[in-house]
Order: sequence, then C-alpha cells, then structure tokens
Amino acid sequence: MTGPRWLRWPAALQEAGLAFGADYNPEQWPRETWPEDVRAMREAGVNIVTLGVFSWAQLQPTAGTWSFGWLDEVMDLLHDNGIAVDLATATASPPPWLSRLHPEILPVTARGETLWHGGRQHWRPTSPVFRGYALRLVEAMATRYGGHPALAAWHVSNELGCHNVYDYSDDAAAAFRTWLRARYGTVEQLNEAWGTAFWSQRYSDWEEIIPPRLAASFPNPTQQLDFKRFSSDALKDYFRAEREVLRAITPDIPVTTNFMVTGDINGMDYADWAGEVDFLANDHYVTQGFPELLFCANLTGNLAQGRPWFLMEHSTSAVNWQPINVSKRDGELARDSLSHVAHGADAVCFFQWRAARAGAEKYHSAMVPHAGTDSALFRSVADLGRALRALAPVASTRRKPASVAILVDWPSWWACEQDSHPTERLRYKQEALDWYIALQQLGVRADVVPSSAALDGYAVVVAPILHVVPPALATRLTDYVTAGGHLVTTYFSGIVDESDHIILGGYPGALRDLLGIRIEEFSPLRDGESADLDNGCTATLWTDRIDLTDPGVEVFARYTSGEHSGRPAITHRPVAGGSASYVSARLGPHGLSLFLQRFLAVADVHSELPASARGRVELAIREGDQGEFWFLINLTDDPAGVEGIEGTVLYPLSGTEPGVLAPRGVAVVRRG
Repeated sequence: MTGPRWLRWPAALQEAGLAFGADYNPEQWPRETWPEDVRAMREAGVNIVTLGVFSWAQLQPTAGTWSFGWLDEVMDLLHDNGIAVDLATATASPPPWLSRLHPEILPVTARGETLWHGGRQHWRPTSPVFRGYALRLVEAMATRYGGHPALAAWHVSNELGCHNVYDYSDDAAAAFRTWLRARYGTVEQLNEAWGTAFWSQRYSDWEEIIPPRLAASFPNPTQQLDFKRFSSDALKDYFRAEREVLRAITPDIPVTTNFMVTGDINGMDYADWAGEVDFLANDHYVTQGFPELLFCANLTGNLAQGRPWFLMEHSTSAVNWQPINVSKRDGELARDSLSHVAHGADAVCFFQWRAARAGAEKYHSAMVPHAGTDSALFRSVADLGRALRALAPVASTRRKPASVAILVDWPSWWACEQDSHPTERLRYKQEALDWYIALQQLGVRADVVPSSAALDGYAVVVAPILHVVPPALATRLTDYVTAGGHLVTTYFSGIVDESDHIILGGYPGALRDLLGIRIEEFSPLRDGESADLDNGCTATLWTDRIDLTDPGVEVFARYTSGEHSGRPAITHRPVAGGSASYVSARLGPHGLSLFLQRFLAVADVHSELPASARGRVELAIREGDQGEFWFLINLTDDPAGVEGIEGTVLYPLSGTEPGVLAPRGVAVVRRG
C-alpha cells in the first residue's frame, strides 16, 4: 500500500479543489441532449464525469466491428467545456453477442444454475475466454483515448464483484485448485488445513477438489473460508490484468476501480485490494441509516491511509433496488455528500447525471431528475456544487487520526457468519457499527481501520468479534497492550486460527491469556431472551460463562439475571501501562456507551466536542498546511448547538444561527 504509485491523484483534478460530478451515459440519450447536458453541468459546477461504464455493446456492436465515433464526440465536447473524464474500460457488462458465441463465460451458482445475459455483470472472473475479449477492448480503449486531453483517470470495469463475486463454474473450480496449490503446496497439507478427517472428506488428488457447491449438508467450513479468500483474489487478479494493459499503454494516467464499502457487501477484502489502485474510489448507498454511512466513509478514508479518495457513486435521493425506496429529506443530499468529504473524499460524484427513461434503474435518482433542471433536486445539486467550491482549501488535506480505532477484519467477517455456528443471528458489521455509534454518543472520534493497520498511535483499540486470530495478529495485539495500549474485544473473538480451526484450551483461544479469562461453553441467547447486567445494560444475542484466570482481572459488570447471574459479564485486565478488556454480550450502542464511559476514562480519552454537542454531532477533522478543518455533522433531525468552537466558518456560507447546526446540517470550520 506504500508503493511508489500510491497515491497518484488525477493531475486534471489537482488544481480543481474538490471534484464534483457523476456517471454520464450519453449513449442512452439523443445527440441533441448532449449540449444541454454539458450546459447544465457547467451550471451545477461539475468538473469530472465517468464515461463508458456500460458501453461495451455500443463500442463493439459485433465481434468484428467497432464504433468509437460517438464517444470521440462526447470526449471532445466535455473537454471543450472544461470537464475531465474518468474513463471506464466498459468491461463490466459484456454484450449479448459475446455470451451467445461463448456461453462458457457465464457465471454458475452454487446450485448449478447459469446466470444469463439480460441483467449485468454476467461473466466469470476466472474465464480465460472472457478475459481475452475484455483485454482486447481495454487495449483498444487505451490506444484510442490514452492521449486525449479530457482523460483524467482510468476506471476498471465497475463495482467488481457486485453480482459475480462467487462463481462455482468449472473455470472457477480449475482456478480454485491452482490457488489452493499455491497456498498449501500438497494435498496432504490441504487435508490438514481443511480438517478432512471429519466426514470422510479426505482428498487424494487435486482434481477431486471443487468449490463449495450445493451439498447434502454443511460444506466444509475451511473450504468455504478459502473459497471466499480465493474469490476475492480472483477478482483482484482480474483487476490487475486490466490495469497492466492500461499502464503499458498510458503509464502516466492513474488507474482505479470503484470499491463498495457499503451495506453488508463483504465479498472483496478491500484491505488487501487497497494497495492495487493508484487512488482509492468507493461507492456508497445508505442501507442501514446515516451512522452506517459515516462508518463506511470512515473505513474508506482509513483504507486510503488518510490520503484523499474518490466518492465515485452515491445517490442524490432515492435508489431503485431496496424494498421501499424513499426520497432524501431536506438537507440530506448535502449532509451525505459532505460527510464523505469530512472523512477524506476529495471527489463527490453520483450515479448518475441524468435519470434514465428506461431500464432497471429508471427510478434511481440522478443529478438531473425526470422533472429536469427546473426542479428542487437540481437546485440542491447546484447548491452542493457551490459548497464544494467554497471548500476548495480542504482539498489535498489528510484525515487527522483519532485516539480510538475500531478494527475491521475481513476473514473474521467471513468466518463468523458461516453455517453450523452457535447462533445464526450474529452479524459482524452490526456489532462493529454498534461500537461506532456508542462512541458517537459520547462525542469521541474513532477511526475504523483494517486489522492490518498500525496500532501504536491509538490509545484505545476496539476489536469486535475478532473471530479469526492467527499467531501474528495475537502477537501484535499483545505487544500493543504491553506497550501501554488499551484493547477491548468481544464475544466470539480469538476462537479460530487462519484455517478456521478451534484454538484449544478454552475460549477466547488466542486472546485467553491476554484477557486473563477462560470460557468453557458459549451461551447464545434465543430470540426474545435477554440478561441484565448490574451496570444498567441488557444483553441480547449472546452471553458467556466467564472464569477469571488472573487475580488481577477486574470485573466491570456482572450478570444479574439469566443462567450466569452473579458471574462476570465485562472484564478488565491491567497490563503494564495498558489493559485488555472483554465484553461477553451484545449490549447495543446504549449499553456500550455506558461501559465506554468507564473504559475511556481509564485510557484518558475524552471528547473534543462541547458537552451540548455530544451524542448529537459527529466531528471529523482534516488537517493540512492551512490548519485543521473541523467538520461538524448534525446526526439529528433537530437543531444542534456547537457553541465555543472558534475558527473561520467555510460552510454554510449563510442562513444559520452562529453556534447552531440546522437539522441534518453540516458546518466546516477552519482552525489554526
């Protein structure tokens, strides 16, 4: 992630301040619409658009013909109007002629069903046939447009893995076996890692190994975990293949692809992917409420290691793919956009520029809605463009690290939600989000970071459901604590190694000695069950029967009801100048905030916000040569006081009472 190409921000945007734009799909509209589009873009302050995402069928109408004239015209038109282009390689969705000629490129589900053309992303990441056609298109695009003055960046495919991350085809099976050979070397080593002595699963030849297709009962858990690792790597390898073609022809143009750090999408290990792009880009759509947006923006900023990143897609208002698609309320368009800027985005873009008349996404909002530019939505878009111009001094600044880190670990996320576990109700990301919200309620900034991140700069590290703990990670956490750091982890942590094998001797396995506790059996709760704690919290989902193994362990809270009444529920073990604590139940944001008040005091971590703003306002800070930029984000639907924060107000420019944030409002203050 620290290689010489990281970070290569598009040169066309370096002097533009904050970039602003959208996916632009002119091929869906008559030519006479294009000049009107560009005029409205200039009115809104658009300075970059993404072109060509779903244009393969227009660019290559048949296997033997090309049609670049329309794209030439659009590229020239945009450049003439001062608008840069993030040019997609158009490989996201192959044209029908390709799947008709080569149905062997089509993905196959675990049940053996073929996914046909008619939607999008109907291709196998491991298909050599698909890759051959796709790379010829990439080469043609790079050769034709590599020297075009509008070209600012290359956009490989689109949302890699959104619909095809898990393919169970014969191509995937062959590639999986190759991946496993590289990982394990011999079938004997694989048998040991997969625990195939169980259920007579022992393999005697590589050709016997298949993806975890539909089986008569639970597929082998390590096979499932390795298939997730392989699937992420297969898509990453595909990205690299396109990237290398682009770099060979256009070495000076940075290359990226749009991650999906959003919702519960977790098929791609983005901590592993982040070092592969020249600059990080992300798509985010609100699925679990506004705090989840902030959580994902925060994680994206930390995957980018504090450097500027590109919000490639989000929505101006309603989307089209949720069960109920509601419009955004007043203030939410600006708040959602500026929240990403607060966490490091130097580009704010939407899907899409003009709302479609036809197709599956015709009810998805856009910068120009069906009502046209004479609409409240477009006026809000133009207001946002003006706001981003006013915030130009923020561009190129870095996120200021917090005192608290929340770890996100993709292998733990994958493994802890697999089948045949103590409970099927466990949701990894929800637990991590609960801790983030609890810290919000206390007004304490936190960084959401991958588990591979350096920890030594943090006073507190929260590791929720850190289920998979290889020896190296256990050593890093122990070293962090003995060096004076304060670690807190939760139920179902430290349980298995990297092969998903139980770490024997009692739970929480790899973290047992560090925490000074031992658990013999899990105690998940049934739906509707709960247990009370003596600190006012209520446990749901999970409890543990904890035995203390170190006389120095303090009990922060005990159960007062349920099977473990009177026994420890939250423990705290001082270690040198640091500590290691354990929370044995799901407490929800309110319960966690009660615990954190005591825990943060031990770690000497305090809120930077005035008391009146805590729990109502999120603070994010970017810093640079011109000082610190404090982003104050109202989490509520009511006015929120932020009195006593001195500095120059960059946003909003007018219309609000000093020291008060409007409902769902944002203020940006330059300090120092």
